[in-house]
Amino acid sequence: MTKLLIVEDDESVRTLAARALERAGYNIDVAADGAQGLESIRAANGNYDLIVSDIRMPEMDGIEMAKAAAAAFPALKIMLVTGYADQRERADELNGIILDVVQKPFTLAEIRDRVGRALAA
Repeated sequence: MTKLLIVEDDESVRTLAARALERAGYNIDVAADGAQGLESIRAANGNYDLIVSDIRMPEMDGIEMAKAAAAAFPALKIMLVTGYADQRERADELNGIILDVVQKPFTLAEIRDRVGRALAA
């Protein structure tokens, strides 16, 4: 079964995305910020098919987490999510690490579609 990690500090967004992706047949783990996400990635020895992370979070943001995760596990697929245009621009520096940046708010159909495309990449 395809295993995803959702890293999102907003509990309602995290829960909504997790439920939508579970219903689509994915095995989901969740983390509330980048530090927890990186802990989960390391604990799983990078054994996730895709990381879906918000960019703007307390303690460690999604970009810092993506850089650290990609350094440790170069084959890891990472997709970022943001509601802030300036944060999307920050993700441009991660070409080759990040597969996609999804703009919030997103629909459940959109997140399922974008995850499917990222996994197929």
